[in-house]
Amino acid sequence: MSDKDNALNRLIAKEGIVTAPGVYDGISARLGEEAGFSALYGSGGAIARSTGVPDIGLLTLTEVVDRVRQICEATSLPVIADADTGFGNEVNVKRTVELFKSAGVCGFHLEDQEFPKRCGHLDGKSLVSTEEMCKKVSVAAKYAGNVTVIARTDAIAVTGFDDAIERAKAYVEAGADMLFVEAPQSIEQIEEIAKQAPGPKLINMFYSGKTPLVPTDDLKAMGYQLIIIPSDLQRAAVTAMREVLDVIKRDGNSGAIADGMMTFQERELLVKTKEFLNP
Repeated sequence: MSDKDNALNRLIAKEGIVTAPGVYDGISARLGEEAGFSALYGSGGAIARSTGVPDIGLLTLTEVVDRVRQICEATSLPVIADADTGFGNEVNVKRTVELFKSAGVCGFHLEDQEFPKRCGHLDGKSLVSTEEMCKKVSVAAKYAGNVTVIARTDAIAVTGFDDAIERAKAYVEAGADMLFVEAPQSIEQIEEIAKQAPGPKLINMFYSGKTPLVPTDDLKAMGYQLIIIPSDLQRAAVTAMREVLDVIKRDGNSGAIADGMMTFQERELLVKTKEFLNP
């Protein structure tokens, strides 16, 4: 690990590997903390989709930072954020880092896709040069302070596995504290990333993506330190909302599915209504 003394590094030192579920607003962050997780991931894809648009770089920097700030304010847990491409070149990265820091994150990842980016598990991605990404990482490291800088490469799907490893090594040289080699497509690739990529590593483990699911203990044994699960929580919420909407459409109310819903009182407890009314 890097020598940065922040909550994420302390957790990894204590637990060996940390799983951070993907949240996208204050209430999902509150639920993640309630469920007993020790860290949360502010998923850029889930944030985008919560506004009704796909994860293809449509939201602005300030739109994303505003939501990340809401997430950080809703929880006492450390939050790792998705900073996409840095929202421009190395000049933009400086401001991006400063805004994410001010929002309260403990770490963020930058990726080497061309702007506008695409979800890491969509086809048709394109990359900036290794040299350009290294400039971004260097600027991020310069201004990150105690915040963990995670460099992500999407090269496996674009230029191949070997280039992804070479890029990862270059990004560490440029100042990245942790690596995120996105969308490995086999157990063998997951193992090789752990062996060949230097330093701490993050892996994306969401259901139905291009990457096979691997048990946490196995990932820890391979040498991964951080697991993110970006979209599963949101997809479950969408499924539940559809079910309730179907019942309301059919019956005019949700009574028939009430056992599958949080009560009014439980909801008010979750959002801490009493604490706000009695400061």
